[in-house]
Amino acid sequence: MQQRKALFYHQEKDALVCGLCAHGCTIRAGRRGVCGVRENRDGVLVSLVYGELAAEHIDPIEKKPMFHFLPGSLSYSISTVGCNFRCLHCQNHSISQAAHLSEKEMAGIRRSPEQVVAAALAGGCRSISYTYVEPTVFFEFAYDCSVLARQGGLGNVFVSNGYMSEKAARLLAPVLSAINIDIKAFSDEFYKKVCGARLQPVLETVRLMKELGVWVEIATLVIPGLNDGEEELRRIAAFIASVDPAIPWHVTAFYPAYKLTGPPPTPVSSLRRARRIGLDCGLSFVYEGNVPGQGGENTCCPCCRTEIIRRFGFSIRSNRMVDSCCPACGTKIAGVWDLSVPAPV
Repeated sequence: MQQRKALFYHQEKDALVCGLCAHGCTIRAGRRGVCGVRENRDGVLVSLVYGELAAEHIDPIEKKPMFHFLPGSLSYSISTVGCNFRCLHCQNHSISQAAHLSEKEMAGIRRSPEQVVAAALAGGCRSISYTYVEPTVFFEFAYDCSVLARQGGLGNVFVSNGYMSEKAARLLAPVLSAINIDIKAFSDEFYKKVCGARLQPVLETVRLMKELGVWVEIATLVIPGLNDGEEELRRIAAFIASVDPAIPWHVTAFYPAYKLTGPPPTPVSSLRRARRIGLDCGLSFVYEGNVPGQGGENTCCPCCRTEIIRRFGFSIRSNRMVDSCCPACGTKIAGVWDLSVPAPV
């Protein structure tokens, strides 16, 4: 196992205070933070997962989900174990919660940043995605990879719960191309009960990433009986619109998983309703996810409603965009369509 001195911490009396995420863990000697992968070793906070990959795959960028960032491209996707949330419905719990289930060393497939970037280029990828668990918990490795990736002409994408600290976000933003942030609900009650966290830090990260010029997309897993009420969905949509109406919102279908097996799968009708709420709140792009072939995954011009990009699941069936614009009326479509052009601020 590789160990790396962690960023964002300071000493306070006989403990270390981690400043990586909004939990702000106070970590005594020999103990770990909420994420399970940052440990106080003799007065030094270390990352236990630097370069220890639990997963590495080549994915379509649409899987993140990212619909307005290099559509149709491939992204080299990596993850270590660990997470700063404990979501009851986590589909990747076998790696996200692994650090909480064992006091043993965090083993993985050892990779250097140079090897990750080389593999991404060899695989024909246009970006590297830091995903599957909350990538903030392996920040040091993700950051080192991101710096090299940008030098190699690759984009960097975080698929995040949005719980990183402001200091971490500001360091990361100059090398980050895009971020998909989950807004899992719009109440502290949901976040505390289902995720072990709070809502406000997530909203602050959305605003900050947009301010820092990172392309932002938002995802909400719509769970029957928990966060699918019309008022709750409207509050999420209104918040996104207050930041920027051009931010795409992905409302995706829930399927029972891990410890949350009571609610049924999300009906398509609920996603349709959520999409309509988003559009009514002024959002330009709202997408239905996890239900391929239903029509809610296509990109339409917000002005004339011409279909521009047709999708089926994670694949692109047609892309009629012309120079980042609608082919019918010439409206500029918000997104990152070329890495040489920065995301709009």
